Formats: sequence, C-alpha cells, structure tokens
Amino acid sequence: MVLRVETKPVVVGNVTIGGGAPIAVQSMTTTDTTDPAATLAQIGALEAAGCEIVRVAIPRSDALEGFSAICASSPMPVVADIHFDHQLAIEAARTGASALRINPGNIGSMGRVDAVIEAAGEAGIPIRIGVNAGSLADEYADRDWPLADKLVASVVAFTEHFESRGFTNIVLSAKASSVTSTVAAYRALSKLVAYPLHVGVTEAGTSLSGTVKSAVGVGILLAEGIGDTIRVSLTADPVDEILVAWEILSALDLRRRTPELVSCPTCARCQIDLIPIAEEIERRLKTRESSLKVAVMGCAVNGPGEAREADIGVAAGQGVGLIFAKGKPLRKVPESEIVSALMEEVDRLGGTTK
Repeated sequence: MVLRVETKPVVVGNVTIGGGAPIAVQSMTTTDTTDPAATLAQIGALEAAGCEIVRVAIPRSDALEGFSAICASSPMPVVADIHFDHQLAIEAARTGASALRINPGNIGSMGRVDAVIEAAGEAGIPIRIGVNAGSLADEYADRDWPLADKLVASVVAFTEHFESRGFTNIVLSAKASSVTSTVAAYRALSKLVAYPLHVGVTEAGTSLSGTVKSAVGVGILLAEGIGDTIRVSLTADPVDEILVAWEILSALDLRRRTPELVSCPTCARCQIDLIPIAEEIERRLKTRESSLKVAVMGCAVNGPGEAREADIGVAAGQGVGLIFAKGKPLRKVPESEIVSALMEEVDRLGGTTK
C-alpha cells in the first residue's frame, strides 16, 4: 500500500485535489479554442477515456469567447492555461474557468501576477503555479545550480509571494523534460510545502518515448506517495495521455477503472496465435468497469498455477484454451472461442459495460 504525502485539499470545479482525495487524471485539449464545438467534442472523448480535469489554452484574446462557451458546456472542470498575457488570465477567471494555470516567471512582472491573484480570489477559483525550465524565477534562472534546485527554489519563491498576498488556494508543479530532474524536484518540494502537487514529465515525447518517460517519472513519485493529480504529456492524441495515466495508477494499485490484464510474453511453447487474442481481450476489457484481474496465458507453464491470483483467465494449449477462475479449471473451448468465452466469464463476474 502506498502511503501518500499529506497535502491540503484544493477544489477545482467538482474535483478535489489533495487532502487524501483520489489522484485526479488530467489532460489538455489540442483543438482551436476559438472552435468550441471541436473542443467540446475532444473534451467528450477525454471524459469517456477517464479524464477528470481538462486544461484549455487561451493563446489570444479572440479565444476568450470560445473559452467561455467551452466552460459553460464542459462535462468536467476546465482550467485556463495562460502564458505571457496576464489580462487573459483575468478574463478567464471572470468567464467561467474552474482554475487558472500560470507560470509566474513568464507573466512579465509580479504586479501582473498580483492582478491575476486578485481576479482568482474574486472568482473563488484556485491557481496552479506551474514552473518549468523556461519559466524560472528571475533570481534563480541564471544560477549555476542543478535544474531541480532552480525549479524548487522558484516554486517556493512564487508560493511565498502568493501567501504574502493572502492567497493559498494553490496547486504546485515543477516539471522538466528530464525524468531525473523532475523526480528530484518533486521529492524536494514535497518536503517543503503542503500544497497539492500536479505531477508530470513535461515535453516527454511521442507515444512510445513519452509513455516510458512518464511511466518512470510519474510512477516513481506516485510510488513514494508524492502527487495529487497527474498529466501524462505526449505528442499524440490526448486521449492516449488518459489511457497511459490510468495504466500508471492501476499498476501501482492506486486507482483502477477497468479490469487488469495479465498476459505472458509468449515463447516457443505457445501453441496458439496469442498476441491478437490478448490484444482483442485488452480492447474489450477497456469497455468494462470492474477491478477484476484477467489472465491470458500461452501455455501450461504460465497457466492456472502461475496465474492463480487472477479472477478469471485462459491457459492455451494446441488449438484450445482452458478457462479457469482463481486457478481452478472451468472448461475448454476452441481457440476461435477463447475471446468470447473469457469475456462471458468477465461479465458473469461483474464486468459492467461502460
């Protein structure tokens, strides 16, 4: 069991971050914010995949009208993502944002940051102080320090400024594209502040490299109890970010949304075409809501004995599959019926269709 670092609760729309609440899954839209219909369609797809908070960029003032419409119809809390122009953050707070995300280091001046703080306070919404390598506090940006140290010092400095303004409704992040710098920064930050932490490896990469870097970086931190909300950053469809995020949470037994699939890597002992069978079962399991563990094994070696902890599973033989539950055989089916037979048992055990 992972013992989580205790943090203060912050409410974003109808989602609580920190304070022991379930780790919330986030992503960000890639559509043009001036097109509310397209953005809301993507938000709907993200929600279906398990997203709980969505971030929407407001790059220019002409996106504010679309942003307001998005907030009004979104099925989940919308965070306004603002860089450089503090006035956009102020208007977003006034037009329906559930939270603001700013990098104080690139807003221009602390006077402008103060104006954003005032707007968020009036709207009763939180601010995420997001710091990365490109938005460090001026006093630390050029120091010959490790990046993690500069990230932490910048976050702490900005946090103290917010506190001096009487604003403590904040979430913090200190992201880097380097896994080691990200982990070091969050480890240090978790010991210095009690605010909820938004965890992720920024600019992680494409589907493969980004998934690996995120799984390692975010996984290490979550395993150490650090992190209250996560965003997996991929150069890919944002729905993929949600799928990866849930896999990370599931692997650590922190949260589970769909059944867990356990499958063997196959070898020369395998006597059926296991890979497409496992992939099809995985695809179907993603449409079910349950905490079942489902095993797909290619031979007797990795069969009911090794997978006895699975709620339901199949061990393949020459052209047949032995369906078993908790290590006990139930029945044999032809290879062509393995998928349907296994899913029948999953549904019988409570795998509710989404």
